Formats: sequence, structure tokens, C-alpha cells
Amino acid sequence: MSIAFSQRLLQWFDQHGRKDLPWQRSISPYRVWVSEIMLQQTQVQTVIPYYIRFMEAFPNVEALAKAPQDQVLHYWTGLGYYARARNLQRAARIVVEDMSGRFPTDVETLMTLPGIGRSTAGAITSIAGGARAPILDGNVKRVLARFHRVAGWPGKSAVMAELWELAEQHTPSQRVADYTQAIMDLGATVCTRNKPACDRCPLSQDCEALANGNPGDYPGRKTKKTIPTRATVFIIVQNAEGDILMERRPPQGIWGGLWCFPQVESTDGVDKWLERQGVTAWGNRTLGEPFRHTFSHYHLDIQPLLITDASLPEAVMAGDKRLWYNRRAPATVGLAAPVARLLKSLD
Repeated sequence: MSIAFSQRLLQWFDQHGRKDLPWQRSISPYRVWVSEIMLQQTQVQTVIPYYIRFMEAFPNVEALAKAPQDQVLHYWTGLGYYARARNLQRAARIVVEDMSGRFPTDVETLMTLPGIGRSTAGAITSIAGGARAPILDGNVKRVLARFHRVAGWPGKSAVMAELWELAEQHTPSQRVADYTQAIMDLGATVCTRNKPACDRCPLSQDCEALANGNPGDYPGRKTKKTIPTRATVFIIVQNAEGDILMERRPPQGIWGGLWCFPQVESTDGVDKWLERQGVTAWGNRTLGEPFRHTFSHYHLDIQPLLITDASLPEAVMAGDKRLWYNRRAPATVGLAAPVARLLKSLD
């Protein structure tokens, strides 16, 4: 069955697969690695413009390793899951400093680098190195779970182990790079999460979930939990020149290393915050429309508060934790998505 599975998939790929994505040109371990990290939990069409800009700024692992973190996060702004960008640069520095700048292509070594798990390592190894290595990203899990009718949520270790075993069985020894791209493409374009196009699937004649009449039930989903809600106030402090006060977030946690507006828990805390900063005079205070930003594990209800014509003592601005953000000539720094959204609304 495995031979027929891979053969049918490759025949489909030859006719219908995607072969001109930006990371499929001038293939190298570095280029494949960056694309695989960006594509984690992010759609291809969203990634493409980010990938092109990122590669223009950091065309090789040496350029990424020596770049300021602010610049790396700047080119990641809007993609979300910013730990991916921080791990990307940490890994680049390890490659340059400990591996003489030669990006590895074997699964074991790749998995020692920050942010690279077994599936990402397999994709780099097979696509850039041409060596046989199975992968198991979200698209592949869906294809295999439906084809073999594997019950259960893939987050459970037993289900994951079964899917890895199937991925290993089906991965061919020949044309492994094409096969890797083919099975990801099939999951992304045909065997989709909602309304799969089973009539166009090259594997449909043996798909157990389709034969059972319920492909949409696979893979199993995690039991939904109620997502808690938190609240914050963004204090948007604008000086007389129109520049906006920004603070660098701690390196770990939500928006780690990014630049954001100062925050307090509620509008009741704004006056105390202003007093602590030594702000004694300003123009207007305007409440903007509140909005919600959702993370994977909680909702954040944001209340913007614009304070105009304010000035801060020089001592408060000392160091590298704060800056006046000039919207007319923006600094090359990473911004949290809701911060970028609010800055655009100010324009």
C-alpha cells in the first residue's frame, strides 16, 4: 500500500502541486528552514510577502546571526508567535559560531537547534538535503489520520506515535523532496480541514475515513476549554512633535522583545502611572474604541488611551528600554500586532 500511496501522490503532484513558491527557488537549507518556521501555524499566502522581505533583509544565515534583534522582530511584525523569530536568530548564531556557518541537513543535528522539532528537521533534510526523512506537520497529520482513520487528537502521545509510524511507512526513498512537498500540498489544498475536496484527491479510493462517510471527523480535535479574558489599557503618550512613547517588552512571555505602549490594568491606574513617570502636563486625554486581541490561551480586551502633547523627564527616557517612535520615519523595531494597528489608526 505504501508504494501505491506515494506513487499516486507524486503523480498528483506532477500535475497539480505547487512548484513556484518563493522558498522553492534557489533551494538551500537556510531558505527552507526560514520558510518552515514561518509556515508553522500560518497560511502560505500570509507567509509569502513576509518571507520575501525577510530574505531580502537576511539573505543568509550570517546576515541573520549578526542582525540586531529589533531588526529581526521588525521584519516579523504581524506574523505572530514571535518566539519563532527569536529562536530563528538564536539558531542562526549557533550555526555561525559553533558550526562554521554551515547549516546542517541531518535530522539529529537540526533538532539540537532552538525552535526545530522533528517534523521541521525532516522537511529541511528531505527538501534541501534530498535525504529520506518523514514529516508530520498539521497538513500531513490530517491526510494520514483520514486515510487510515486514526481516531483521537494528535496532541495525545499514542495518537502522535501512530501517525509518525504511518509517516515513516509512506515516505519513499526516491523523489523524497517532491513527496514531502506533495503531501503538504495535498493537505493544504485538497484534504482541507473544512469541506475537503475528496473528488479531487488521488488517495480517495483507499481513504478509510471517506469510505466511512465522515472524513471531517479526522483528525480528532482537542476538547475546547473556555478561554479566559483579561483587560489592559494601552497608554498612548504623544509628545508635541507627534512621536509616540514605546517600551520594550521583557524578552520572554507575550510579545517578548517587541516594542509596545505602556500598559496598566485599568483607567484608574493611569494617573498613578503618569505621576511615577514625572509627567505633569499634557494636552488632551482621549479614550479610543476598545477592541479584543486573541491569543491561543486567552482574550485580551484593550482600551486605548491617547494622551497628547506630553513630555517626560530625560531620566525616564534613559537607557534602551524606551524610545520616542517617530511615525514619519519609523524605527526598525518589532511591534506587537495591536500596537501596529493603533499606530496606523493614528495616521
